Amino acid sequence: MAQDNNQMEKIVSLCKRRGFVYPSAEIYGGTGAVWDFGPLGVLLKNNIKAEWWRSLVRERDNVVGLESAILTKREVLQASGHEKGFTDPLIECKICHERFRADHEHLIEEHFKKSHRDKEIKGNLTDAKSFNLMFKTYMGPVDNEKNLAYLRPETAQGIFVNFKSILETSRVKMPFGIAQIGKSFRNEITPGNFIFRTREFEQMEMEYFVSPEAAPAEYKKWIEERKKWYLDLGIKSDNLRLRAHASEELAHYAAAATDIEYQFSFGWSELEGIANRQDYDLRCHAEKSGRDLQYFDEETGKKYFPFVIEPAAGVDRAALAFIADAYEEKSEARSTKHETNYNVKNSSDRSEGEVVLHLNPKLAPIKVAVFPLVKKDKLPEMARDIYNGLKKQYFVAYDEAGSVGRRYRRQDEIGTPWCVTVDFDSLKDNAVTLRDRDTMKQERVKIDDIGRIIEKKLDS
Repeated sequence: MAQDNNQMEKIVSLCKRRGFVYPSAEIYGGTGAVWDFGPLGVLLKNNIKAEWWRSLVRERDNVVGLESAILTKREVLQASGHEKGFTDPLIECKICHERFRADHEHLIEEHFKKSHRDKEIKGNLTDAKSFNLMFKTYMGPVDNEKNLAYLRPETAQGIFVNFKSILETSRVKMPFGIAQIGKSFRNEITPGNFIFRTREFEQMEMEYFVSPEAAPAEYKKWIEERKKWYLDLGIKSDNLRLRAHASEELAHYAAAATDIEYQFSFGWSELEGIANRQDYDLRCHAEKSGRDLQYFDEETGKKYFPFVIEPAAGVDRAALAFIADAYEEKSEARSTKHETNYNVKNSSDRSEGEVVLHLNPKLAPIKVAVFPLVKKDKLPEMARDIYNGLKKQYFVAYDEAGSVGRRYRRQDEIGTPWCVTVDFDSLKDNAVTLRDRDTMKQERVKIDDIGRIIEKKLDS
């Protein structure tokens, strides 16, 4: 079931309060639809990217990586069609001159209800005109047409213009992929829904080059593989669906396209798109540059432009979906042995409405938190030693402030899957209590075994 609007507001609050996401340049009033990722947000995004890279590059023999430039030569985006065609329909409110995408009818209706309650929409909007979404810049000391360049609107074109170089230096053979993770920039007319639609965002994109006859089967294969990736990392199946594009909404270069959509509180929205781009991009760049970008098949002796299957996902959108799907607000108290037996006198430690982020441990920003039960009797020293040992393998938190119950709450709220508590028995048996975030089960483990046990849990 999708989260309600109130819950999404709580997620936004949680992200700012606990250091996942901040409004960019907030001390100056913020930058519209631009966000900064805080200490926990950086770790979450890095974990998402690492899992994507592992799945698409590291564990495959026929996919290589690339990091292409953000500053993009004008000719590249002329050849790709972006300079003329990368547009959205723009309309303007005649009353207040606020601007909207013409196809975002729900936002227009909300605007008139809120700002112009006695006015009708009809007759108070301008005709739609094309608005190019690319950010312009100039390379060199003179701001003129000759020096015009763009911040890339997608990572894909950097892959296509490097196709021949990678083919020659990596000695890859068909079918093969080129993968890239990086920032892209779009001057969105109506951004919104927190970090879902922004003007600066990060993409995880792969171009998978195949023979024309193999493209339909590869397209179907990648749809299923990419959906499985989200499910394997914990997204609930009820909140995920596939939506094939109708013929009238396909991009001009695409033979077929399917979106993987997540059921956010604001409705079903795209997490990732998988498209059969055919041979459009390589043909365009070959024609514009004059370079031969065809593939020569040594086995068949044929030379052709490969077709391209493109899985393209948003890192920021994925982060929002993983947080939203993992978010749970408990209506009942959660208590464990240490909370019941030690130092938990304040009822707020176990108050109703506590938040738990059930993030997949592979994605969780902090893997383990280490606590001394109390700040005396050599417990902090022992806990510090454990912390210093574990942080060589994982991102680990150390916390000795407040009751142990309150410390558990803090870690539950940011998705830390395991907590280690050093108590008075630890001084005698050289063991600690390992607490599981989701089951709240506690087990007694030897200090020397903690790292191995955590590694085994992560692998499983």
